[in-house]
Amino acid sequence: MTEPHGDDRVLAQALTSARALPLAGVRVVEFSHMVMGPTCGLVLGDLGADVIKIEPVGAGDNTRRLPGSGAGFFSTYNRNKRSLAVDLKSAEGLALVKRLIAGADVVTENFRPGALDKQGLGAEALCAEHPRLIYCSLKGFLTGPYEHRTALDEVVQMMGGLAYMTGPPGRPLRAGASVNDVMGGMFAAIGILAALQERHRTGRGQVIRSGLFENNMFLVAQHMAQFAVTGKAAAPMPARISAWAVYDVFETADDDQVFVGVVTDSQWQLFCEAFGCGDLAADPDLATNPQRVHARERFMPRLREILRQHDRAAIMQVCERAGLPFAPITRPDEMFDDPHLSHPGAMVPVTLPDGMLTALPALPLELNGVRPGLRLDLPAVGEHGPEILAELGLGPSEIEDLTARGVVSRLDPRRAGADAA
Repeated sequence: MTEPHGDDRVLAQALTSARALPLAGVRVVEFSHMVMGPTCGLVLGDLGADVIKIEPVGAGDNTRRLPGSGAGFFSTYNRNKRSLAVDLKSAEGLALVKRLIAGADVVTENFRPGALDKQGLGAEALCAEHPRLIYCSLKGFLTGPYEHRTALDEVVQMMGGLAYMTGPPGRPLRAGASVNDVMGGMFAAIGILAALQERHRTGRGQVIRSGLFENNMFLVAQHMAQFAVTGKAAAPMPARISAWAVYDVFETADDDQVFVGVVTDSQWQLFCEAFGCGDLAADPDLATNPQRVHARERFMPRLREILRQHDRAAIMQVCERAGLPFAPITRPDEMFDDPHLSHPGAMVPVTLPDGMLTALPALPLELNGVRPGLRLDLPAVGEHGPEILAELGLGPSEIEDLTARGVVSRLDPRRAGADAA
């Protein structure tokens, strides 16, 4: 795993801080855990919003301690946020949070339906008290018969057709990343941005909801439309009839694999020329992509034989020179050494809970040619509590008293890794 150099981290923070980011001045109070809610806050925070993450006193967000496939959740989705650890079950803690919300532009939450309503932190109560507030709930389902169900990314992938499309026939398989959680958080951020724009015109906030299941259905809509257009149900991706004749993973001479795509007729000519099969390029029965799709059984064995004679690196070099789509088959952990991700700004430096420095992908967009970067490292539990409470007008003695009585708490950043392990 590559580690960012200390000077690089300082430079990245300085460059990001020096820029007037689009959401500078927008305050977001975030009640979230896992992936969907934190992703929304990540997008807003990377774009300059002051995102204050509300965590339970003591150990904080349970996501910090997830093992296995969840071990990277907190580190990925919680940079550029401030942490306030507060006891919402106490009257004083709840009053502090409500006071914080009174000066906020946005509240986000992704807890079970009704969880925050019991504490007077639901959309109805807060929006009635603060008409300019934008309240965003990220849930398993939007309005409808399922809206009170509990959902997970895997649940909606199974019930919404995505797992069916990903696995081979008879073996539904979830996608290899939290695609619905991440995209659901992104759509929530889009809704918040739209609501902020509308508030400029009307002076009023609104309630935004983003749904995990509905996001899944947006992803599989193309397969629903395929059925509507053709009258035939879409086959799972491993068994599908591809829209393109050459869109495959090929074995190579060095016992590796490479993906090559040929998606236009001009690319077919380039491919045949590059790999020495001009007779196929001249075959009138293979002149168009639809013809080639129906003739795959005739020519694909030969293409596999041709590429099997070359090392992966040589195939990639030929494809790059010819302008053909290609890709090595790569594990996520290998991406730390990817040359493109090593380009300045492509990765954001963060400090992991154990104190190790690493870098993770930035938002996939550029603003005036610059990728949004790091302003705030991953927060320790309650790390920013004193400064946030000071901004609310509390004095040092009041903050010390609240801390001593456990209304708020702060984990020493130097001990965060040891305590969270």
